[in-house]
Amino acid sequence: MAEEMRIVLRNYGKIDPLKIEDYIAQGGYKALEKARSMDREALIEEVKKSKLRGRGGAGFNCGQKWSFAYQAQADQKYVVCNADEGEPGTYKDRLIMENDPHTLIEGMAICAYAIGATKGYIYCRGEYPHLVDVLNTAIKQAKEKGFLDGFDLQVRSGAGAYVCGEETALIESIEGHRGEPRFKPPYPPSEGLWGKPTIVNNVETFANIPVIVEKGADWYASIGVPSYPGTKVFTLTGDINNKTFFEVPTNTTIRELIYKYGGGIPGGKKFKAVQIGGTSGAFIPEELLDTPVAFDNMAAIGATLGSGAVFVLDETRNIVDVVTRIAKFFEHESCGKCAPCREGTARMHEIMSKLNSGKGSAKDIETLSRLGRVMSYSCLCGLGQAAPAPVLTTIQHFKADYNAKLV
Repeated sequence: MAEEMRIVLRNYGKIDPLKIEDYIAQGGYKALEKARSMDREALIEEVKKSKLRGRGGAGFNCGQKWSFAYQAQADQKYVVCNADEGEPGTYKDRLIMENDPHTLIEGMAICAYAIGATKGYIYCRGEYPHLVDVLNTAIKQAKEKGFLDGFDLQVRSGAGAYVCGEETALIESIEGHRGEPRFKPPYPPSEGLWGKPTIVNNVETFANIPVIVEKGADWYASIGVPSYPGTKVFTLTGDINNKTFFEVPTNTTIRELIYKYGGGIPGGKKFKAVQIGGTSGAFIPEELLDTPVAFDNMAAIGATLGSGAVFVLDETRNIVDVVTRIAKFFEHESCGKCAPCREGTARMHEIMSKLNSGKGSAKDIETLSRLGRVMSYSCLCGLGQAAPAPVLTTIQHFKADYNAKLV
C-alpha cells in the first residue's frame, strides 16, 4: 500500500471527522477561500482544464457539466451530491464521508459558488443512517465557522432503492416522488431539481475538487492516464487475500489491483474472473488484466469503471450461478417504469435460472444475447442499460461454463 496515491483519501486516519478544527489544521477550506476569490468562469475553466471526469458510471467532464449550469439562466440553482452508493461491494463513498466529511462539503461549496447556487442536498443511502448524523454535525460546524454563508446545505436520506443512484431518479426522490428516472433531455444542469439548473456529482468527484483548486489543474491532469487523469478509489471483495480499499492513479492495471494491492487469490487457487464497477459491471477474463483502470481503456474492452468495486472470482466458482444471482438482483431493483427493463430483467433472470438448473438449451443462450443487446440500447436509464453486461460478457468470455449447464 506504500505506492498508493491518496488525494480523495488524503486525510484518512489523520483527523477526527467530527472536529472541524482538525480539518482546518490540514489546510481545509483554504481551497474554498481561494475559489471565492476567483472569477466564476475562471474557476470553472480550471476544473475543466484538470480533465476531472465524474467518478461514477458516465465519466462526464466535471467542469463541462458545471459550465452548463453556470450558463443557465434561473432564479435558483442547486448542487446535489449523489451519496446513494447502492452498488453491492462498494463502500468508497462511506469511507470518505465517515472519515473526512468536510472535504465533501468544501467541494460542494466550491461548486455552489462556481455555478451560482444557493442551496444543496446530500442524498445519503438509506442504509447509512449513522452517516446522516456525521454529515449534519459537519454541516453545522461549517456553518458556525462561516464557510457556508450563502449556501444552504441539507442531508436527505434515501429509502434503499438502487435505481436512485441514477441522477434523475435521485432528483425525483428528493422532490418527494417515487424514485424513477426521467426522460432526457432536458438534463439536470439545465432543468433538474424542481425544474431548476442542478449539478449532480458523487462523493468521490466532489472530494477531488478542493485539491484541484489548491494545487492547480496542471498538477492534477499530469496524474494517471491523460484522458482520465487523477486517482480512483477501489474496494476489493470476493476471492482475494486483501479485502480492503485503496486509492491509486488511473494508469494502474487491473492485474496490479488484484495481485499487487489485493495480494492475489487465497489458498493457492487460480484466478478465473473479475467484475469491476459493481454488480452492473462486465466480467473480465485473465487475458485482459493488463488493461489500465481508466474510463476509456475499460470501455475499450467492453467494461466499466463505475463505482470502483472489484469483485474477484477464483477457479472454483461457477459463472452461471453467480450471474443468476445478479440477474435476480436486477429484477428486484428495476423500478418498472420502462418496459425493456421491467420485462427484460424478469425474463433475463428466468432464463438464467433455467440454465443454472441444467434445463437450458443453446437457444436460450442466444435469446439471452439478443435480449441483452436490446436492453442495453432501449432501456430508459443506466440500470436497465447496464443490467445485461454481466450476462453478455460472461457469455462472451466464459462460454464453457454455460455449455456445461446445457441439457
